[in-house]
Formats: sequence, structure tokens, C-alpha cells
Amino acid sequence: MLTESDIELADGHILHTYDTAPGDTTRLAVFWHHGTPNLGSPPAPLFPAADRLGIRWISYDRPGYGGSTPHPGRDVASAATHVAAVADALGIDRFAVIGHSGGGPHALACGALLPHRVLSVVSVSGMAPYDAEGLDWFAGMTPSGAASLRAAAEGRAAREAHQARAEYDPEMFTPADHAALAGEWSWLNSVVGPAVAAGPAAQIDDDLAYVAPWGFDPAQVTAPVLFLHGNQDRVIPCAHGQWLARRCPAAQLRLTPGDGHISVLNSAASALDWLHAQT
Repeated sequence: MLTESDIELADGHILHTYDTAPGDTTRLAVFWHHGTPNLGSPPAPLFPAADRLGIRWISYDRPGYGGSTPHPGRDVASAATHVAAVADALGIDRFAVIGHSGGGPHALACGALLPHRVLSVVSVSGMAPYDAEGLDWFAGMTPSGAASLRAAAEGRAAREAHQARAEYDPEMFTPADHAALAGEWSWLNSVVGPAVAAGPAAQIDDDLAYVAPWGFDPAQVTAPVLFLHGNQDRVIPCAHGQWLARRCPAAQLRLTPGDGHISVLNSAASALDWLHAQT
């Protein structure tokens, strides 16, 4: 049973939240961090695996998406504050976190900044910090995606101008990605469509946060962390996952051959098994 509710933060902002097992303290609480641009509803294709493992999904729309109050200028680290507030409101002490794509850095923020609460972390197709030493950040990235993030690095005005002329680029996805989007992971249409229809402001806020200082170092993540990445990813190249795995002290890396940015999600159920085993 998926329920939705609004939680008011100390600063007056509202977070729209999702919970698949309200009040059930027997299940492992796992916070889902969504990609860009998505709503925060937890991933329905992973519900069967979650039920098998006794997982309770908790998630929220990042500020500006869905029912959550916009918060221009937010950084990636703010995810830790938001998750802590949601967990406190729901009476949850300790939990695990998982993020896909742009949700990956936000999951890492929780691991880094909530070390006494986060049991384990999974980052799927997640990016490395923009200032990652020794990483050619844009290498292997599709030209359209690189152009968007390069514009973000120039500031809000440049990113807004780019958005006004940008068009959807199907080449960002591999044939395997398109197959996944036509199959089980067509679910993504239900969270991308409404996010896009509401306008680009939240997506722009996300991109600005990715290329700005994150507010933490991934090396601060001491909980077990799994980086899952397709080795053919054109949106966030797998070199990002490799860099992060070297940076985090308790990290494992799984590169899935032939997978892109979306098709790697076909291996996410096994990542849940790993996550559950760490708790």
C-alpha cells in the first residue's frame, strides 16, 4: 500500500513523501532517491524484490518536484537534512539508502552526513563530483547531456537559456536502455512525464547542484556502499562509478557488461539483496 503525505521542515518548506508500509517497524526502511527529472515515487519494478526482503520504501519529491516546495540554490548535501526530517517524522531511527542517476549523489550525501543512521548505500548510475580529481568528467558522455551540464557550470542564466532550446536526444540511451524502457522500466514514464510537464525549474536546480560543491566528500561515507553501473552508460559514464568506488573506503563496484543508464536497473533487484545483507 503506497501512501503519500506532506511533511513540513523546520524552515517552512514542504516535502511530499511516499511510504509503502506506514507504521511497519518490522521492515527495513530504505530511502529511494530519484533521478533527474523524476518524481519521487519509489520504483514499482523493485516492489516484488522488496517484498521478498521485507523492505519498506520511503521516498520524497526533491524540492521543486511534484508536491515539494521549490528551494533554488539547494545543494546535494541538503538530501541528508531532508531524509533525517522525514525519518524523524515517521519514527524511523536507522535505514538504508539507494539512488539512481542523479539520486546517486543524494544517497551518498546521506551516507556521508548521517553516519550513525545509514546502514548501507547503493548508487546506481550515479555521478562523481564535478571537481573529482583525476576524472575527465565529460568523457564518454552524450553530447546533449554534456552540453546541459556545461551550461549549468556557467550558472543559472546559462542553464535556463540552454533549456529553452534543448530537445530530447534519444541517442543518450543505448539499444539496451530503449528495450528496458519498452519493458518493465516503462514505469519511469510515470515519474518523468509529470516532472517534465511541471516545467524545468527543478531539473535546473538539480543540474546546478551537481556541478557545484556538494557539501561533503564521498570519502566520508563509511557505511558499506555498492556502486552499480552499466559499462555502456552514455548519460553518466561508468568512469564516474569507478572513481567513486576508489574514493569510498568501504565500497564495492559492479560493472554490468552491455548495460546503459536504464538497462542497468535490471540488476537493481540483486543490489537490494546486497543492501539488505549489510544491515
